[in-house]
Amino acid sequence: MKMNLPNQLTLLRVAMVPVFMVFAALTKFGTEEFSRLMCGLAGVLFALASLTDLLDGKIARKYHLETDFGKFADPLADKMLTTAAFIYMMLDGVCSPVVLAATLFREFAVAGIRMVAAAGSKVIAANMWGKVKTVLQMVCILLYYFAAAVLPPDCAFLISMTTQVLCWGVAVVTVISGVIYIKDNAGVIKG
Repeated sequence: MKMNLPNQLTLLRVAMVPVFMVFAALTKFGTEEFSRLMCGLAGVLFALASLTDLLDGKIARKYHLETDFGKFADPLADKMLTTAAFIYMMLDGVCSPVVLAATLFREFAVAGIRMVAAAGSKVIAANMWGKVKTVLQMVCILLYYFAAAVLPPDCAFLISMTTQVLCWGVAVVTVISGVIYIKDNAGVIKG
């Protein structure tokens, strides 16, 4: 079976996650071993992966190439990418473990609802709040990696504090989007 272009872009995003993780792991923000190059490469790769998210949806809608696989895999690929980034940002000390935990809780809850729906042959696409959440997460992550890559070392505290504030803002939107998603799909949960 041949996959359409939007689904190929989604799978490309999934394949980019481990490569991004290598660069993010080698960044070592806030240490003497900090690498601007690795930070910049992590940012560029994250930006390219985020671009595939923008493109796959636009192409699918414009050319009527939407599939059940795409509705399921696209948000899953987004979760893989952003969760990996938040894990490394937590390790870098610029994202609270509470923010990461709230994000993971929301993602697991939504994935669980989607799996229950899929068992009943129903595919639930991402809603507008989920899309807003994903865009905010991606912007926060991009700002962190590019700011850390280009600003001078004496800006580390400013980068850290700004990123932490942005992460908390993203966490609030993430929780709100999760509550709305659960409320909107309560029928799936009740069976």
